Amino acid sequence: MSDWEFVKDRTATEGAVWKSADGLLYKRTGGEDLRAETEFQQLAAGLGYPVPEIVDSGSEDGRYFVVERAIGDNSLHEEALALADAGRDGQVSYQVISTAAAVASKLLQAQTRHPLPATPWFEKAAFAAEVFEENPDFDIPRVHEAVKHALDRLARLPMVQGHLDYGLPNVLQAGVIDWQHHGPIPLGYDVYPALDIVAFKGGGKGYSITPEQRAAYTAALDETTASLIGQRVSEHLGDFLLVKCFFFLALMRPTDPARHDKHIKWQYRRTLFTMGLDQYESSDTIDTGTFPTLERFTAKHR
Repeated sequence: MSDWEFVKDRTATEGAVWKSADGLLYKRTGGEDLRAETEFQQLAAGLGYPVPEIVDSGSEDGRYFVVERAIGDNSLHEEALALADAGRDGQVSYQVISTAAAVASKLLQAQTRHPLPATPWFEKAAFAAEVFEENPDFDIPRVHEAVKHALDRLARLPMVQGHLDYGLPNVLQAGVIDWQHHGPIPLGYDVYPALDIVAFKGGGKGYSITPEQRAAYTAALDETTASLIGQRVSEHLGDFLLVKCFFFLALMRPTDPARHDKHIKWQYRRTLFTMGLDQYESSDTIDTGTFPTLERFTAKHR
């Protein structure tokens, strides 16, 4: 690896990320999960998805590696942080929002051109089995009825190949990276909740997104989906966010009773799940703007 500059260890899996001296290439190392991701990314590139071009892959020193062309220097998450640090009082710039909408629209267009047959998707996207195992008090008819209602509504949308972990940290100026969790989804599940993820992660990531910015982002995506399928998919944002309530609760239950911080975070995500469920049952929508920040929740339950 002497020709490569270390960038970071990969999150939630083995291996690391490296950058070439000229910054034009990135190299990732890992195991079989990276091989599967690489195969999917090559497929996605062939379908016109905005993903990095893979220029080399194989085995090296007992590990799998992939080399891909850079599609930008910073993620939109990093750009939002940089602007917040530059004195914008934590507010994301509209340039970040418009770039996020442009990349999302490219992804929607490619996904729509290559629909999938109807196929089960909720269990994988939501990590539902893990959520119910760690939170058996949520494995009740009320929750299952809400999920069935959401899935019945979402059955109206085309099924496509999706990212499943889409958000500003994975979006760059020219495309989307980190496809390790790919799988089938209803059209729009990736991109519509992207700005709401800040709220699920505690609202303390160094920047904030205003209701007006969320509305502008959603309107831009609706313009795209209306032209593609004759439907403004924002009417399903509440359905998508109910699934995200599961996703962000999965694998949160701590195993070490001494880790009070992890117990607080688990209880925080359980609270967001309950708030989301209450809102969804009453209106088919979820307003993440009403979610408390992790800091405020922690102070209240200290």
